[in-house]
Amino acid sequence: MKNIALVLFTLITFSMVNAQERKLNIIAIGAHPDDCDSKFGGTAALFAKMGHNIKFLALTSGDAGHQSEGGGALGNRRREEAKNAGKALGIAAYQTLDNHDGELLPSLAVRHQVIRAIREWDADIVLGLRPNDYHPDHRNAGKVVVDASYMVIVPNVCPDTPPLSKNPLFLYMQDRFEKPYPHQADVVVAIDETIELKIDGLHAHTSQMYEWLPWTNGGDASVAKIPTSPKERRAWLAERTKNRSGSISPEKLVALVKWYGKDAAKKVKYVESFEVAEYGMQPSDEDLRAFFPMLKK
Repeated sequence: MKNIALVLFTLITFSMVNAQERKLNIIAIGAHPDDCDSKFGGTAALFAKMGHNIKFLALTSGDAGHQSEGGGALGNRRREEAKNAGKALGIAAYQTLDNHDGELLPSLAVRHQVIRAIREWDADIVLGLRPNDYHPDHRNAGKVVVDASYMVIVPNVCPDTPPLSKNPLFLYMQDRFEKPYPHQADVVVAIDETIELKIDGLHAHTSQMYEWLPWTNGGDASVAKIPTSPKERRAWLAERTKNRSGSISPEKLVALVKWYGKDAAKKVKYVESFEVAEYGMQPSDEDLRAFFPMLKK
């Protein structure tokens, strides 16, 4: 009996160690190059430092996101920026598809692209946008991920790509929109350790951070105020990014205390927040700690 007990104990211990050491496959899906970076960059860098496999997928090339450039040339520029951002964050892959920016629809064809991407990455976690946003591409990117969330396990859908054996955990990345309901801070991750990597990732998106987005907020006059040297530009971007990532609402603070403990939560400066979707895997708190090992006290 003692020998049997010892064998069982060894097997259980071995299984627990394997579960703890297993590398997660995580895919974040946005509409444009830079969407995932701004909402998940710090947490993605944390996962990557822990040895997990992270992929960012932009469903469009971003070929309309500029005030004076466009088309294939801009799409190629943004694809190269995305590649550099991925390197800065330390993630395994950053892919941009060839769907046109500003024209993304939750079509069957795009849904199939998403299903195949999730399957090919053998995803444990899928992050998407909520299907309510100011930008139609963002809304439709969110919807198409929702539409794919069950189909990834259905063998007769996209039969050229083997289905997943289990439904992944689907999460929404944070947004600022209130209707039909505000983003829920189910999981809040402290990114103090990787805030500089997040800034480096965003800094790689030159066309967006220093050209297009300032222009949309005030035209050429706003662009003219942006520093010109890389060092000064990054300092400008760092201040903005830290202000946003450092905005910790009462709801986020409650989640921080839950996941990190009261004392540790008080010390956190920068966070990213995620909402569990009601599609796909419905996790327990224990499951979420396994999926987010950095939360463990």
